This record gives sequence, structure tokens and C-alpha cells, in this order.
Amino acid sequence: MVPFLPGRRRFSQLSEQEVLALAISAEEDDGRIYRGYAARLRDDFPASAEIFDGMAREEAEHQQRLINRHKQRFGETIPLIRREHVADFYRQRPVWLVETLSLEEIRAQAKIMEREAQRFYEAAARRSTDADTRALLNDLAAAEAGHEREASELEAVHLGEAARDAEDEAAHRQFVLTWVQPGLAGLMDGSVSTLAPIFATAFATQDPWTTFLVGLAASVGAGISMGFTEAASDDGAISGRGSPWKRGFASGIMTTVGGLGHALPYLIPHFWTATTIAFVVVFLELWAIAWIQKRYMATPFLRAVVQVVIGGALVLGAGILIGSG
Repeated sequence: MVPFLPGRRRFSQLSEQEVLALAISAEEDDGRIYRGYAARLRDDFPASAEIFDGMAREEAEHQQRLINRHKQRFGETIPLIRREHVADFYRQRPVWLVETLSLEEIRAQAKIMEREAQRFYEAAARRSTDADTRALLNDLAAAEAGHEREASELEAVHLGEAARDAEDEAAHRQFVLTWVQPGLAGLMDGSVSTLAPIFATAFATQDPWTTFLVGLAASVGAGISMGFTEAASDDGAISGRGSPWKRGFASGIMTTVGGLGHALPYLIPHFWTATTIAFVVVFLELWAIAWIQKRYMATPFLRAVVQVVIGGALVLGAGILIGSG
């Protein structure tokens, strides 16, 4: 037994029958993972779904060859042994985690799976004492090594230039909906909504430390509020905007960052120096928001500047007037 891993053995401790049984269960698991990938991608990326359907069929063929070999050598009864029973056997991500993966990450994960399967079959072939079994395992190792080439062939059939462009566009749209849009909303809220309380406090007290504390509290409070509001407002199932926790994280963090940008200068003890730097930071924040709107939301830059800079200037002016009153 392996120390600290009760109930699990090393790969080197398995019998040849157990190695074949492990290979059979691993092929079944990989096929199910590929079918899960295909199901996950089918609506938005149908061409890539076809690729993973083809890879799942390949795994089913490998599994059947292994089952046939096991019957010839050891009979009908296949021992129950899976990845989690072997301490040093490679593991795959559970299918349900595919929801957290992008299209490119799924493709990369599939390549990792094929490389790990190849290494497993090579190690199993070296241990086999039966010539036919060793030949089969070497064939499967070669097949796994060739899967990258086969995947390229499948891509040529199912994923032409037009299809790839469409899938890339869909992936970009999903990135914008899940990360950019809530992050931008948070940055705008944090940058603009905290202007009034921070600069009202600054001009009312002319105390940098008090102003910083108010800015810190306003930024963190707004970040927590925006994050939970975004996460709770839409689970993404109907809107297709993606994971609510990803959106909540993006919104909450960017809200806090937006507020802290012009609160941090008030760590400088000299009031007018801190205030001058804070003005510069506000200007940069508002222009950054306008650029993000143009870059990711296809908003004309001039219109974005008018909306964001003028709106921010009005809030800033209101804060200064209130604090100076």
C-alpha cells in the first residue's frame, strides 16, 4: 500500500489483468469526457463539437479492442479498477468542470489527455509479458500519439476557416459578456459613484487621512455590493452571460479598483499634492473607461468620452461643491 493513500496502489504493483482493466475504464472515462465536451460546445461551437464526437468514437473503438483482448487472456469478468484506485495514475478533469473552461482551454485539455494516455500505454506495454497484449498496447500508444494529427484532420473537415472565425467570434462575445461587460460596469460605478463622497470629504475636511478612509470604505463597500448584485441578478442560464460568480468577481473587483484609484493619493499627507494627483488619476480612469467601451463594446470613442468624461466631471463638481459649502 502507498503511505498516506490507504486503499490505493502504485501502477507498478498492478497485475497485467488489472492494467488491462485500468486501460478499459480509462478509455471509457476519456470517451465520456469528450462526449461531455461535445455536448457543452454543441450550441455555440458545433464544428468543434463534431471534432470531440469523433474523438469519443475513437476512444470507444480502443475500449472494445481492450475488452476483446481481456476476454481472450483472462475471461469475461473484468476487475473493477479506475484511475482513483491507482496512486500514480494520471487524472482528468471531471466532466462537470468543463463549464469553467473556454473553447481554447478545452482543446488544450484534450491534447494533454492524449499525451498522458500515450505515456500510460507505453509504460503498460513495457510491463506486459504477452506478445499480443504488448502489441495491442503499443498500437494504442501510437494511436494516442497520432490523435493530434487526426484531430487536425477532423478540424480540416469540420472546422474550416469560416467555422473557426464564427467560433472565435462567439468565444470573444462570451468573453465580453462574462468578463468585460460586468467589469466595465464595475469600473464605471467605482470610478464615478465614489467621486462625490471622496472629494466632498476632501474639501470639507482637507484632511488626507480622513479622505483616504472614506474613499477606502466607499470603494470596498461599493465593490462588495456590485459583486453580489451582479452574481445574484442573473444565473446566466437564459441570458447566456456566463457564470454568475465570474461576473460578480469581475464587477466587484473592478468597482473597488475604480474607487481606490483616486482614494490612494490621499495617503500622501500634503492635501493639495494628494488632491492634484487624485484629479490626474480621475482623468486617466475616465479616459480608460472610454477606451474600453470603444475597444470591446464598439462604442464610438467621441460618444464614449462625452458620456463618461462629462458625466464624471459633473459628479466630481458636485462633490467639490458639497464639500466646499
